[in-house]
Amino acid sequence: MTPPSGVVLLTDRLVARGGLDRVVAGAVAGGVRWVVLREKDLPRAERATLAADLRAILADVGGTLIVAGPDPLGGDAVHLPAAGPYPPPAHGLVGRSCHHQPELDRLTTEHYATVSPVWPTKTKPGYGPPLGPDGLRKLVEATPVPLLALGGVETPEQVTACVQAGATGVAVLGALMRAKDPTETAATLTSAYAEAVTPKLIHPRRGVTQVPTSGRRPTVPTSGLRPTVPTQGSSLTARSGHGRPQPQTATQNGPPQPQRATKEKP
Repeated sequence: MTPPSGVVLLTDRLVARGGLDRVVAGAVAGGVRWVVLREKDLPRAERATLAADLRAILADVGGTLIVAGPDPLGGDAVHLPAAGPYPPPAHGLVGRSCHHQPELDRLTTEHYATVSPVWPTKTKPGYGPPLGPDGLRKLVEATPVPLLALGGVETPEQVTACVQAGATGVAVLGALMRAKDPTETAATLTSAYAEAVTPKLIHPRRGVTQVPTSGRRPTVPTSGLRPTVPTQGSSLTARSGHGRPQPQTATQNGPPQPQRATKEKP
């Protein structure tokens, strides 16, 4: 599997505004293609059902569900804590949560890692100290695997700063889980990511210009998108009070990676 990039959604059903399934579907409609299922306090059977429901939402757009912990719950993608297990299990996609260089130095066969916190976070107040963009850049430069920036990422400017520091994407929890309109919030953040990874040219007369990405730039919905919530049909209805919305169909499993720009002839 390709490591996650762009805007990666971390779940927390306890703070999800309007129900977890509704928030995830809204974020997917706004351009999110990667979701990390947390909810580790749930019994395995209930968590497996939740995983199946979220995979169904992501399947409509070719997205991927990553399960926090060593058990992929019927899938093949997991995200492990810094504490273990070591060595990591052999799955198609394995990530790990890290916070400083010694933890990153322990990586072996993991395909990617998150580093946190980049900024102070409402989800874990007092957790840190925050890395900031400069601290993030140092970890990126010293680590061979792709890194996702996690912690306090809420604005387009923060997304841009993380990409400029070398992160392949941002992992977001509170900004999307608590959003009044997760579709609009996701579209804003994914647009910022797409803008940040789009190569630019410096023209001697015209200044900075955007370079087309040969049709591979993700289509990010920016307006007129509201998930339609059916009254039946989701096994999450009893838990969240909502049926599963159907996200807008897309054809990609994540935003493109940066391409090397070439200079125009003057």
